[in-house]
Amino acid sequence: MGCNSSGTKTPGTADSTQAGTSVKTPDSAAFATTIDGKKVHLFTLKNKDGAVAAITNFGGRIVSLLVKDNKDRLVDVVLGHDSLKSYQKKEESFFGALIGRYGNRIAKGKFTLDGKAYQLEVNDGVNTLHGGVNGFYKKVWDAKQTDDHTLELSYFSKDGEAGYPGNLTVKVIYTLEDDNSLKIAYEASTDKSTVINLTNHAYFNLNGAGDATITDHTLSLEADEYTPVDTTLIPTGKLAKVAGTPFDFTKAKLIGADIGANDPQLKNGKGFDHNWVLRKGTGLRKAATASSSKTGIVMEVLTEEPGIQFYSGNFLTDKVNDGKGGATYGYRSAFCLETQHFPDSPNQPSFPTTVLKPGTAYHSVTVYKFTVKK
Repeated sequence: MGCNSSGTKTPGTADSTQAGTSVKTPDSAAFATTIDGKKVHLFTLKNKDGAVAAITNFGGRIVSLLVKDNKDRLVDVVLGHDSLKSYQKKEESFFGALIGRYGNRIAKGKFTLDGKAYQLEVNDGVNTLHGGVNGFYKKVWDAKQTDDHTLELSYFSKDGEAGYPGNLTVKVIYTLEDDNSLKIAYEASTDKSTVINLTNHAYFNLNGAGDATITDHTLSLEADEYTPVDTTLIPTGKLAKVAGTPFDFTKAKLIGADIGANDPQLKNGKGFDHNWVLRKGTGLRKAATASSSKTGIVMEVLTEEPGIQFYSGNFLTDKVNDGKGGATYGYRSAFCLETQHFPDSPNQPSFPTTVLKPGTAYHSVTVYKFTVKK
């Protein structure tokens, strides 16, 4: 079912040509190992259009995502590594990872719930980021590939893991649809009140992973407001209008158009690294559209979440020199569009709640849909 520990080419593994180089999914043998008694694999999803997604159950990471460009060639639009070993480095960039229990930041790693104070693992200066040192991105998930299109991952997070309360049962289903959509469906339940904010941290470059920049991409966001942050990237609690600021992506514009503007919020984030407040709506709705004029690839992001974090790769450096095919992933060579509830919501009563109680179900769907502009 696309998982192969022998190193032979798995069904659905793709080869194509982009700028004279071979584009393919990584060798599954480089991911076949055992961690803490659990087997790690690389799984391959494919669709009838030839798109291919390679996902490992180590951190639920999207390792590669091959979609067609305006010349009918496959382009890998997601940054990642060719081997599991590179994902296990001490320096964590969260490439392609499932993020939990709480995506984004919690101030000083502290919150109070039902009158009880909790201290989480601190891993981003004084704050907790993406679940802490012991987040879901480091876990080996139980995996079941039901068909060529679908991978089901599950994980049981024990009460107290990384400081979070409650035994949490999580299931995430990746589906590569025939319309070239990668659908991510998140489900969770708990036996004690807890906080939860699941997302995926894929880094995209629609010119192709390893291309030098994303400032030439066009982006629009379905948001009239964003949440300003302090110097440690914790929201102030206020909602600010994007109109008249570099944060206005209500009409499509180049990512690089205003990224160098003299704006205190851009200085705080070293570029864009903020949560946009999506226009209110029900169910799955469009949150963002990004496109590359080089490849003609257009990516729409649809979500049920109230916010989206747009991150312009400001902390990537040329130290990331072990990308797929030996690529170096440098400064602003990728962007993230992380669907989410707002950062630090457990400490911000005016933000949409992230509390999950026993007897209720957490459910959220995000879709990354790819089309081509000829």
